[in-house]
Amino acid sequence: MKLINIAKSYLKQADARLRDAEEALEEGLNPYALRLSQECVELSLKAALKIVAIEYPKKHDVSDVLIQVKERFPEWFQREVDFLANTSRTLAKKRSVSMYGDETFALSPEEVISSEEARIAVENARKTYSLCKKLLNELKYM
Repeated sequence: MKLINIAKSYLKQADARLRDAEEALEEGLNPYALRLSQECVELSLKAALKIVAIEYPKKHDVSDVLIQVKERFPEWFQREVDFLANTSRTLAKKRSVSMYGDETFALSPEEVISSEEARIAVENARKTYSLCKKLLNELKYM
C-alpha cells in the first residue's frame, strides 16, 4: 500500500506540472512548457514503476528500466511502452537546453525550443500522465 501512496503522490505532482505546462504553452513560454512536460513525464513514469514495485534509477530518464520490465505491466500498458520510453528519452535530452539554452552557440532557451516542440511535449506529457493515471486506477484495487 505504501508504494501505491507514493505513486499517488507522484501523479498528483505530475498533474500539477501538466496544468502549469499547458498554461505556459498558452502564454508562449515554450522552454518552460517543455521543461514542465519533462517533469510531468518523469514523475508519471516513476509512479508507474512504483505501482509494479520496480525501483527506478535516480535520474531523469527511466526509459531503459521501463523497457526492461515491460512484462510487469498489463497488456494495454505494454503496447504503449515504446511511446512512453521515447517520450522520456526525448524530453530528458531537452531538459537542460529548455532551461539554459545552448551556451556553446550563445542561444537562449527561447531560441532553441520552438512552439511546435513545446506543443508536442505538452501533448506527450498529457498522454503519458493519462496512461499512468489509468494504470494506478486499475491496479490499486487488485
